[in-house]
Amino acid sequence: MRRKTRKMVYYLKKTLVFLLSVWILSVAVFILARLTPADPLQSYYGERVEKMSREEKELARGKLGLNDPIHVQYARWAAHALRGDFGISYKYRQNVTEVIRLRIGNTMLLGGLGFVLTFAGAMGLGLLCVWFEGRWIDRIFCKLGTLVSCIPEFWLSLVLILIFCVTLHWLPGSGAYSVGSAHDPADRALHLILPMVVVLSGHLWYYAYMIRNRLLEEVRADYVLLARAKGLTRGQILFRHCLRNSLPSYISLMAVSVPHVLGGTYVVETVFAYPGIGTLAYESARYADYNMLMVLCLLTGVTVIFCSMIGQIVSERMDPRVRGGEELETSEVARI
Repeated sequence: MRRKTRKMVYYLKKTLVFLLSVWILSVAVFILARLTPADPLQSYYGERVEKMSREEKELARGKLGLNDPIHVQYARWAAHALRGDFGISYKYRQNVTEVIRLRIGNTMLLGGLGFVLTFAGAMGLGLLCVWFEGRWIDRIFCKLGTLVSCIPEFWLSLVLILIFCVTLHWLPGSGAYSVGSAHDPADRALHLILPMVVVLSGHLWYYAYMIRNRLLEEVRADYVLLARAKGLTRGQILFRHCLRNSLPSYISLMAVSVPHVLGGTYVVETVFAYPGIGTLAYESARYADYNMLMVLCLLTGVTVIFCSMIGQIVSERMDPRVRGGEELETSEVARI
């Protein structure tokens, strides 16, 4: 019963921290968005705003609720947001959630697939380098991977577009699919090739190198000498013991890497004109589309905070060394 109570208190604290973080994020984004010099009327009315008189502009600002004090604007926005109403997009003149719904699938496809391939490939490369530590394969991957990971994503995107789209005409250089081919898997896969190459090149070796170093720490640990003395093979030691002990760190790395991979995906979307959340975020910031910007920042922030907390919780459950205080003492007593 006591253990169950501690667990409830633990998850309650996590929930409160999550809600507080989201609230602080919403306040910060709301204030910073309104400090930008961009005029939201330009986004809402387009070129017509240049022909509007000062009185007409003030009337339009009042209609959009932009003349109220900032704390009044936030309170009104928060009250509507709690009911699921995030307002309309100034640029698209549609409900914000509807605009995001039409694009979020593209980002989930590019970012989700990139995330899976990045960490699956990173684990494979890390294990390969540890298995051939110090040999020519390990040295080549270390040097080549470091070189590729240092190339800026926007520059690499432009080079790939120039080579494969402009010069060779092999691959499309923009969009998520061709006109009229939204439901064609082959066409979508063709449009994903170049963006996916850029996403992987910017993150694959970075995480593979971290996994390699973490595995090498385990390989050089004292328990490995004992395992060798017992007659275990190198493969058994690496996969049964070293890899298993590295899993908590690996899961935590996956969780905290979400903003890194997500940020790279947003950059790639912008360069390739890929109709996803990244392109939408750039447009909302450029045109002062406040309602859209708020939802996108909150959506990204909630994803990052949630994944980080999940990674921490999973690591604590898998590795008692991560826990502190009473939980660690209880674990040690149980082992004895």
